[in-house]
Amino acid sequence: MVRLRRRTALGLLLGGAAASALGPVDPVLGRPHDAPPARRQAPPARRQVPPVERENRAPGEPWWPPEGGRPADDRRRQIQGYASTTSVAPGGVIDFHVAVNPAGRFRVSVHRLGWYAGAGARTMLTSPELRGVPQPVPVADPVTGALDCRWPVSWRLPVPKGWASGLYQAVFTSASGWRSSTPFVVRDDRRAAALCVVLPVTTWQAYNQWPRDRRVGRSLYNGYRPDGRRDPALRARAVSFDRPYSGAGLPIHADRDEDAIRWLERNRYDVSYATSFDLHSGRLDPSRHRGLVFCGHDEYWSAEMRRAAEAGLAAGTSLAFLGANSVYWHVRVHPGGSGRPERVVECAKTPPDPGADGASPTVTWRDLDRPEQALLGVQYNGIVLSPQPLVVRSADHWVWAGAGVADGDRIPGLVVGEADGLNAGVARPGQPGETTLSSSPYPAQQGGRRLQSSHVYETPRGAVVFATGTLGWTMALDRRGHRDPRIERATANVLDRIVGRSRTT
Repeated sequence: MVRLRRRTALGLLLGGAAASALGPVDPVLGRPHDAPPARRQAPPARRQVPPVERENRAPGEPWWPPEGGRPADDRRRQIQGYASTTSVAPGGVIDFHVAVNPAGRFRVSVHRLGWYAGAGARTMLTSPELRGVPQPVPVADPVTGALDCRWPVSWRLPVPKGWASGLYQAVFTSASGWRSSTPFVVRDDRRAAALCVVLPVTTWQAYNQWPRDRRVGRSLYNGYRPDGRRDPALRARAVSFDRPYSGAGLPIHADRDEDAIRWLERNRYDVSYATSFDLHSGRLDPSRHRGLVFCGHDEYWSAEMRRAAEAGLAAGTSLAFLGANSVYWHVRVHPGGSGRPERVVECAKTPPDPGADGASPTVTWRDLDRPEQALLGVQYNGIVLSPQPLVVRSADHWVWAGAGVADGDRIPGLVVGEADGLNAGVARPGQPGETTLSSSPYPAQQGGRRLQSSHVYETPRGAVVFATGTLGWTMALDRRGHRDPRIERATANVLDRIVGRSRTT
């Protein structure tokens, strides 16, 4: 029964319509075309196809893992590189800095990630053959531990004006078949899509341990001891985007964003894409969109990011957090050693904070008396030791409408990674209609059992704030072996309400 309802809903979502036994049904009057009209009606306006939906009509092909390719590693660093910026508008320019060991020829191919009838990506272009040479691993900054490569430009890409907004991957392939990649986003600064997906590049970089060589590499979590073991006491207090992502260049947790991207584009939502830095800098104005979607693990937020999101919410822009442990660490953003803006993320986590200089220290938002629960309605409360079912609560709420669930139903494997829950002693949004959508016990790495909760509320301006409270949510949208129609339907209910899309079940 659940499957039947979902199929009907998805068919409507994709624009299908059931044929009437008496002939096609008039979309305005709701009666067969061959019935006599009471009065002449103007034909319905032709729907304008959004750019991302139009882009998905192009043929696609998988971009990773490559056929016959070999993923690079951080010890030999066969081929690795990074981009000069995390986002660029069509007509702008992005540079790639690439090291090849040993020296030799290589190419750069650029791929846009999306639905593409299930292929998951489309190849946009490939560079001419280029010459690459080895590049050094820099010495860490003695105060912050940041690694700033400052490698020369290997290839410059003027971004074609016709490219659709999206998450792109530049793939570096050596003549001997070694491969690595680096992500970047193409923004749409000209058109305001209904939804803007904000990709958490600050969190991607926070986890980046490059080079993962048991000697030099550092992230905001660990450094290496002389015996090669990771040690949180030796972590960096700042990380630079002027370095590759470790290994083959696939950021940790980015696959959760990719799950959501495929689902959003498969279901033909009007979307564009931006990054944490675009929200930080003001290039992304939340008030231009009906909603912002934070798909994956979005843990590291600057004061500017939070201020922009809260201002957008106050003006009526909805916020959908599809991961967990969001808005947890307060960070500062700095230019890189080359002078380019937004290249360093600083987060000391514990005193002393060498970069504070009178500003708010880079600690948790809770330590600044601005807990994330005051915005999201829930907040991070633990690491999940093993996957647990999400236990449904408030099944009669509109978020669960049509999902075929009842209170107490268990959706297997959905509470995974990290979880959020309600903290009774912490400030809440204070909005009427705050609703807890799940109450899921789980064993925590920190000890004991804790309770995961999904949550939703609406503001007086009609904006929705939705938080899934688990890192497993987007996996249930489009990952093989994890998809669940109940989660797909709940997600569609939230986003449909945000964009004003009607649905009949």
